[in-house]
Amino acid sequence: MAMGIAPGGRRGGKAPPMSEINVTPLVDVMLVLLIIFMVTAPLLVSGVPIDLPDSKAGALKQDNTPIQVSLNAEGEIYIDEQLVPAEELAAKLAAISEARAGEAEGPRIYVRADRRLDFGNVMRVMGEVNAAGFKKVALVSEAGADDR
Repeated sequence: MAMGIAPGGRRGGKAPPMSEINVTPLVDVMLVLLIIFMVTAPLLVSGVPIDLPDSKAGALKQDNTPIQVSLNAEGEIYIDEQLVPAEELAAKLAAISEARAGEAEGPRIYVRADRRLDFGNVMRVMGEVNAAGFKKVALVSEAGADDR
């Protein structure tokens, strides 16, 4: 009795195992993740559009969520993303300072101002921040100091 041998030298007609890795699914998943990150990354930036000045200083380490006071080109003042009238700024900052006084290092506050804004307006807001009792105040700028 002769046994039948399949054309490839193997019995039973099974295909030989593949020795190659199929990278197509990996590439598909990576492209989908890339698109998701490209779409969501701009949404993570603060909602008040401001043209920040450049600076050579590096980024600060963040331990807790800072408070952001923003001044746009029209001189409107925002605390985080909420519009605050100038006459109510001192009261709002004092309330925030009292509410966050229990933090170990004290509350951090970042002041962001549009580059086209008058320096006097920025200093007035800085004075209100200081009067409210904030000790850790930083001015925010864009990274990379290219002269324009």
